[in-house]
Amino acid sequence: MKPKSFMLIAGEASGDMLAAELVEALRSEFEDAEAILTTDYQPLCTGLAPRFFGAGGPRMAAAGVELAFDMTVHSVIGPSGALKNYFKFRRLFNQLYRLAIKREPEAIICVDFSVFNRRFAHAVKTYVRSRLDWFHDWDPKIIQYVSPQVWASREGRAYQMARDYDLLLSIFPFEKEWYAKRVPQFRVEFVGHPVVDRYSNVGCGAPNVESSPAAHRSPGSPSVLLLPGSRSDELARHLPVMNAALEIMRESIPNLRGSMVLPSERLVEQASRLAPPADIEIRSGGLAEALRAADVAIASTGTVTMECAYFGVPTVALYKTFWGNYLVGRQLVKVKHLAMPNLMAKEEVFPEFIQGAATPENIARAALALLRNEDRRSAIKARLAEIVAGLGRPGASQRAARAVLRLLDHEPAPTSRPALAG
Repeated sequence: MKPKSFMLIAGEASGDMLAAELVEALRSEFEDAEAILTTDYQPLCTGLAPRFFGAGGPRMAAAGVELAFDMTVHSVIGPSGALKNYFKFRRLFNQLYRLAIKREPEAIICVDFSVFNRRFAHAVKTYVRSRLDWFHDWDPKIIQYVSPQVWASREGRAYQMARDYDLLLSIFPFEKEWYAKRVPQFRVEFVGHPVVDRYSNVGCGAPNVESSPAAHRSPGSPSVLLLPGSRSDELARHLPVMNAALEIMRESIPNLRGSMVLPSERLVEQASRLAPPADIEIRSGGLAEALRAADVAIASTGTVTMECAYFGVPTVALYKTFWGNYLVGRQLVKVKHLAMPNLMAKEEVFPEFIQGAATPENIARAALALLRNEDRRSAIKARLAEIVAGLGRPGASQRAARAVLRLLDHEPAPTSRPALAG
């Protein structure tokens, strides 16, 4: 007799937040559930509070997840980063693998961090399938929360996922149909984007131009927000470009205010060592407030571009990586854009500069063009509002939790679109 247990693995700051929100939603579902009477003298599970353990970051720890270690401090970019840290990741992988076998959770929830998690799911499934019999009945449900961008490159990964995952929780509306055409047997549920929940209490996303705080600011004191990324490698490559771009912009607009938001104090310390421009505010957290106050953002093409879209902030997106990673990626990636708002819009809403094109001069020129053209900023805000409207209503984490519990209870997936059902 034991309470239900969930193992979660998240390897990046964004995944750490997603996992923490899902844990809170799962805990809420258990608290609200009606007690089920049983005649079994020794039921396999009880109505006790669920247990959560695994690897992640500080937000998961704050949500009550028992962490074997902080995985987010080991986040790397691209195949070169993974190869460079191969033995470290193998050690962490084996530690989590042994932990899963020892504690036998009912569900393993893999949050983003696709390469590590996909291999982990395969290893666990291989172990289970080799031993499943009368005396070995542990057969956990394995869930991937956030689809890897298989629709952008290496489509074959979808078939591997269908083999080893029992459920994929999608946060973008087009993904469910994409998988249905290729692996129709794979259970995929679109739950909506958590960004809608995350900031619903600070005002509607992608606000109309008149209600935007930036719309009422004096044109004589514009502000630019720098969002270089959530990994140490990203800061090392993006910040020198962003800092130099800000200096160039200040030659044209001397009273331009600059600020920077990072997800952790560790990254704030790193940013402070990379020769930041004078009078720039660098802080950990407070992204919503910073976006509401920004006229323009300069951001990494990662997850944060969706938060820029949610708040209706015209953004210049950039991405730089080790040249080996870039050359490999250029051969594999099939899409025209990297920033998700551009992918969803199927056009370049946010100007994008990748690798060699991501120079301080190009970034500064594009950002100044946005600052000086109010009509263009208004048009971008309107387009962003359309994009955000397709992300679903609030309640993504709760819908994700219910999808996980339906899977555990062997219930079929709903036929309607739950993210739009509220």
